[in-house]
Amino acid sequence: MSKITFENRAGINLVGNLEKPETGPVQATALFAHCFTCGRDIRGAREITRALAREGFGVLRFDFTGLGESEGDFADTSFSSNLDDLEDAAGWLSEHLEAPSLLIGHSLGGAAVLAVAERLSSARAVVTVGAPSTADNVLRQFGKDSLDEIRQQGCATVELAGRSFRIREDFIDDARSHDLETRLRNLDRALLVMHSPVDRIVSIDHAQRIFAGARHPKSFVSLDRADHLLSDADDASYAARVIAAWSSRYLQF
Repeated sequence: MSKITFENRAGINLVGNLEKPETGPVQATALFAHCFTCGRDIRGAREITRALAREGFGVLRFDFTGLGESEGDFADTSFSSNLDDLEDAAGWLSEHLEAPSLLIGHSLGGAAVLAVAERLSSARAVVTVGAPSTADNVLRQFGKDSLDEIRQQGCATVELAGRSFRIREDFIDDARSHDLETRLRNLDRALLVMHSPVDRIVSIDHAQRIFAGARHPKSFVSLDRADHLLSDADDASYAARVIAAWSSRYLQF
């Protein structure tokens, strides 16, 4: 594993980790998008990318703007800026290893890779893990009182997973402006949808809508008793093994 830094289109330095096989060449490259407010080192992201490296992948996971070790103010970000960060990360991969042929997104990161795929011609397969079927589903985590305050005041501090984040009104407007349904119909990539039936953060109904909305080739894999964050290393490793086996059908190994 190597730590890398790259500059996004806004001139902000983003920090990531590039996982590569310990022995043998890189067979394919992948880009990983973490969940909302999580950061690149959450267990699910860490375990999946490392397990994929053991399967021959070169995988980049990074902190979105304003999160983890990346620079910038989270209050200035949006779903759209996440897509820009992903495209810029793909550009870094293209220059330093190879353009990503596989896109993987966890939770809101899953919605992000579905949305950004059309910009990345190198991507031949997309994987979502516990992803919502709409970008604005994340707003449910804010609560009605916080959403009302944001509308009235223009911004508010929201508690998410024990941490405070400043959310502006344009974040809400941006999240509601993205039409994932149309992007799914036009995805034109192989799609693997992975979701746990006991996910308490994003219900499995979202996975069903994603799967139904996409064209073939598409596959669905249940993560059984896994929680939303894949906090059990065994669940994350299982997901990675399935991703590696599934994607080998669509990538040139």
